[in-house]
Amino acid sequence: MVSNDSPRQYTLSLHATPDRIPQVRRIVAAHLRHWRLENILQPVSLGVCELLTNVHRHTEGDRPCVLELRWARGQFAASVADGDPRLPRLQGPQPFAERGRGLALIAHLSDSWGTQPTPDGKVVWFTLTAQPQALRPLRPLPPTPTLSTTVSVSALPPLDTPAHGLAPHPAQWCLSDA
Repeated sequence: MVSNDSPRQYTLSLHATPDRIPQVRRIVAAHLRHWRLENILQPVSLGVCELLTNVHRHTEGDRPCVLELRWARGQFAASVADGDPRLPRLQGPQPFAERGRGLALIAHLSDSWGTQPTPDGKVVWFTLTAQPQALRPLRPLPPTPTLSTTVSVSALPPLDTPAHGLAPHPAQWCLSDA
């Protein structure tokens, strides 16, 4: 069990391909749920998808990268490192552009973001303030009524006795009776 104040970290090496990005989104969501950070699940998932999509679109070769998720002392950080030395640029507003709005979206969703050159390429990151949600105590639920507890056999008329004095119509018989 992860305590409320223990630092958390997850690192994943992957190739940023269109079929891999949705899988990584589910992995990120699972870690955030495990860390009880569900309150930031949507912005983090979207931000990570944007960073991985940028790696796919803008790097050369087979697009290897490393995703890192970290949480400590109320601060969550997600970063993606890749081997392309070109730093992304935040572009001005282009409302009808089909591309080029990923960093603007990350800037809008996060508390802070940035890029950092590395000897092997670059790292792009964003942060969010987040506190784990409190555990909800488990409480027992009453048993669900079943057919045997809601209808007693003695309440049903015998099969050979017509209900309410009417003779059963052949069309009302079960197929197994025919």
